[in-house]
Amino acid sequence: MDALTAVVDELHFTHVGYRWLEYDGPFRVPFNQDGLRGVHAVTAGECDLDLGDGETTRLVAGDVVILPRGDSHSLVGTGPCTLLCGAFVVPATGHPVLTALPRVVVAPSSGPLSVGPLIDALGAETTSPADGGDVLLARLSDALVVQAFRFHMQQSPQRGWLAALRDPDISRVLTAIHSDPGGEWDIASLTRVARMSRSAFSARFTELMGQSAMRYVTAIRMQRAITLLRDERSTVAAVATRLGYASEAAFAAAFKRVTGETPGSIR
Repeated sequence: MDALTAVVDELHFTHVGYRWLEYDGPFRVPFNQDGLRGVHAVTAGECDLDLGDGETTRLVAGDVVILPRGDSHSLVGTGPCTLLCGAFVVPATGHPVLTALPRVVVAPSSGPLSVGPLIDALGAETTSPADGGDVLLARLSDALVVQAFRFHMQQSPQRGWLAALRDPDISRVLTAIHSDPGGEWDIASLTRVARMSRSAFSARFTELMGQSAMRYVTAIRMQRAITLLRDERSTVAAVATRLGYASEAAFAAAFKRVTGETPGSIR
């Protein structure tokens, strides 16, 4: 499993909802509920994406934007304008990948990585819902996010998780970590996966990701632990073993240090 596939699976987008909105005059559509990630397509007309801090992005027909960090924002315009506005929940709100993504990811409506067909399908299901619609919307949203991330990677980002995926050496390491977070990872083993010298690997990983490799490993382990404890109801001892900790106490201490909570409270 490649790192992008693994992360989309880990993030587990849920509670997808879309609305088809048509405006003839001035409008402001706010998205300010904690934890919601917005995804918006301008199907006709134009509007502004307002992040509330003075930063705005002009959107025209065919533009699709995703706000993976869940930043509060508004869509503002004077009409006429038609929008397909969606929101989804990511249970793993503290996932390190989310914090390493840009605030706004733009997806193309045309070209090799076009999301146009996905938007058409989302719009059709939104305006004419049928049985199985929730599942279909969720899977289409997954596909939309993957395509947007793929497109952003091609724009040569300098920092962050998508930039790291462009680096073949660091990408191998990310794939290894996400495929087996409980593996016997240390700088030596990660360096072997990267096929780089220890110093070069450590410097490159930190430059791209904004944190050390071992700190990232720990963060991914804790996110996996939350899923195992909360969703699969695994015991603390079983999670500790699965994630490579020598004892339940060692795991509990690491979990408390990273999340601020005890494994038992999450479970």
